[in-house]
Amino acid sequence: MPHLLFRGVEAEKLAEVSQQLVEELAEICACGTDNFTFECLHTTVVLGGDTTSSFSFIQVGWFERGDEVRDLFAEAVTRRVKSLGIPEVEVVFIPYEEKAYYIDGVRCDRL
Repeated sequence: MPHLLFRGVEAEKLAEVSQQLVEELAEICACGTDNFTFECLHTTVVLGGDTTSSFSFIQVGWFERGDEVRDLFAEAVTRRVKSLGIPEVEVVFIPYEEKAYYIDGVRCDRL
């Protein structure tokens, strides 16, 4: 169920590596590829009276899986995004809590 929000990565470019990335992440997380959601956010940076493109920033919302899995996950995302010619990649993890995550109105810790 990891949700990956990509900023500063064009959807068409991400599509080029999405299949390999989701397969690698599924292996790292020991789950199916259908557990992942990739979304590209179209953002514009407004600074100093001008606009520019966003830098590459990937936010991962997930249920915590520990340091080793998190490190491998971040390395895989970074490597695949850099393979698109993007020179710098930042990844941040936002851990979800089962008691605060609801599916169809039911808390995940009660499923």
